[in-house]
Amino acid sequence: MPVFAGTELTCLRGDRLVFTGLDFRIEPGEALVLLGPNGSGKSSLLRVMAGLLKPLRGQLSWDGVAVTEDPDGHRSRIHYVGHLDAVKPVLSAVENLAFWATLGGAADPRANAHAALDRLGVPHIANVPGRYLSAGQKRRLNLARVIAAPAALWLLDEPTVALDRAAIALFEEIIAEHRAGGGMVAVSTHVDIAMPGARDLHLDDFTPVPHDEDETEHEDVEGEDAA
Repeated sequence: MPVFAGTELTCLRGDRLVFTGLDFRIEPGEALVLLGPNGSGKSSLLRVMAGLLKPLRGQLSWDGVAVTEDPDGHRSRIHYVGHLDAVKPVLSAVENLAFWATLGGAADPRANAHAALDRLGVPHIANVPGRYLSAGQKRRLNLARVIAAPAALWLLDEPTVALDRAAIALFEEIIAEHRAGGGMVAVSTHVDIAMPGARDLHLDDFTPVPHDEDETEHEDVEGEDAA
């Protein structure tokens, strides 16, 4: 069974080291919940996992093979859903989804799109242009992508933003079904999402220690030795 893993990952954004020495491992059916305060690197790690951001150091692997050896293959097995809703305002909901389903290689993209909207509980928005959708409808449409074009690994950044409790419960069911079929999930969230057996990854455990703090600790040790 395939395993998605990261080893000794270090992420640099601008001039700031976001995290370093980070390891993770996700097996079929597993869910990984990314936790930590704002700025700890949750979104950055998801972008690294998706291949959208290159780590400064470390390696991603799929079933023991470095992702860099087949980046197109890696993109074909993931769904990345970020903060922003990827909804074209001039296209209808079903047209937006059919586009993603086509990219995912669906044999009948429009049928997949309609099925995904049904599963997310919003079949009535199928012919509504993206510009007229509410924030909650746009979020459901964005999440429907993971159903319209199936992929083994879901990378979800705050997926429940703008969703009501009923919609969150529905999405929890969808995640459970994905995992039951051997799918993998990595999710960053500030809202509790029911994912039984999910493992937590605390990003602040991998925050680099500031250089001046290193020097202070070193001076303290020297002082103690001298005493």
